[in-house]
Amino acid sequence: MILVTGGAGFIGSHFVLDWFDKNLNPNFHNQQIIVYDALTYAGNLQNLNAVCKEPNFVFIHGSIADRDLLAKTLYKYRPKWVINFAAESHVDRSIAGAGDFINTNIVGTFTLLEAVRTYFNSMIPGEETQSFRFLHVSTDEVYGSLSPNDPPFAETHQYQPNSPYSASKAASDHLVRAWYHTYGIPCLTSNCSNNYGGLQFPEKLIPLIIHNALRLKDLPIYGDGQQIRDWLFVKDHCSALRLILEKGKVGEVYNIGGNSEKTNLQVVNTICEKLDQIKPRADGKSYKTQIKFVKDRPGHDRRYAINATKLQRELQWKPSETFESGIEKTILWYLDEQNKTWLENVISGDYQNWIKQQYKCK
Repeated sequence: MILVTGGAGFIGSHFVLDWFDKNLNPNFHNQQIIVYDALTYAGNLQNLNAVCKEPNFVFIHGSIADRDLLAKTLYKYRPKWVINFAAESHVDRSIAGAGDFINTNIVGTFTLLEAVRTYFNSMIPGEETQSFRFLHVSTDEVYGSLSPNDPPFAETHQYQPNSPYSASKAASDHLVRAWYHTYGIPCLTSNCSNNYGGLQFPEKLIPLIIHNALRLKDLPIYGDGQQIRDWLFVKDHCSALRLILEKGKVGEVYNIGGNSEKTNLQVVNTICEKLDQIKPRADGKSYKTQIKFVKDRPGHDRRYAINATKLQRELQWKPSETFESGIEKTILWYLDEQNKTWLENVISGDYQNWIKQQYKCK
C-alpha cells in the first residue's frame, strides 16, 4: 500500500504509471496505490487514464493542507509508504504570486507531516513501524545558483534559495528533516534536477518550446539563454525514487541528476534540430528562425548542477537516458496523435493568457 500525494501532476503521474508497469514492478497486482491530489491547474486526471480502472488504484481529490481528509485517508488505507510530490513548482508563477507556494509547499507539507506523525504513532511498534517510509520529493533549486566553475551540488551543499518557489521548497525540506530528528518519523528527502518528458504542463521550457514550435509561434528564451540546468528524464527520476523508497537509509538526503548540463539556448536549439529532422516546416525553414530572446526574469539563477554520486554509490542508480535520447522520446510523445487531446485540454482556459503575459510574445 502506497500513498502518492500530488500523483496527478507531471512527475507524480509518471511515478504511478511506472508503478503499474509489469516490466518495472512485476508485483503491482498485489499492491494498492492511492493517488491524493488537489487537481490544481497542473494536476490532471487524464495523466492517469491508463491505470485509473485498475482494481488496486484509488483516487482521492484533496489538498495536503486538509488535515481531516489526510487523517481519514491514512487510517482507512493504512499505507506502508507515503511519497510527497504535492507542490507548486513553477518559478515564474511564484514570482507573480507567492501565496500559493507558501500555502502548499510550507503549510501543506507541515500539515501532511503532522497527519503522518499521528498515523505513525498509532502503529504497533514492530514490523509496521520499521517498514514505514515518508519520501519528500524536492528540487536542486534549494541550493541556489552555481558559478561556471563551481562543483555540482552535493547533499551537503548549503541551502541558498533565490526565488519564492525555491525558498518554499527549502522550508519544506527543513520541516521534513526536523520531523525525522525530533519525532522519529522515518523520512527521506530527494533533490532532483530539471525534469522533462511527456505529460509535462507546457509552461516549462521544453514542452513550451515543442508546443510553440509546432504552431509556428515564437520560441521565447529568457535573457541571453546561457542559464545552465542539469536535465533529468522523468522516467529516470522515477526509477531513482523507487530505489530510495525500497533501499534508502532513513534520515538521508539523495540528489538525483541526469548528468546532462545544458544551457537553455542549447536545449532550444536541440529541440529545433530534432524537429527539423522529424517534422520539417512546410516552408523549409528551420524552427530556429522562431527563437526570440525576451526580458530575463528577476533573480534568475545562472546554473544548477547535481552531483548524484551518493545515489550511484549507495543504491547503484544511474540515468538510463542521455539528453539526446530523452529529448527525442519527449518530442515523439508530443507529436503522437494519441496525445493531442491531452495537450489541447491542458492549454485551454487561462494558459494562453498566462503565456502572453509572461513572455510578451506572439
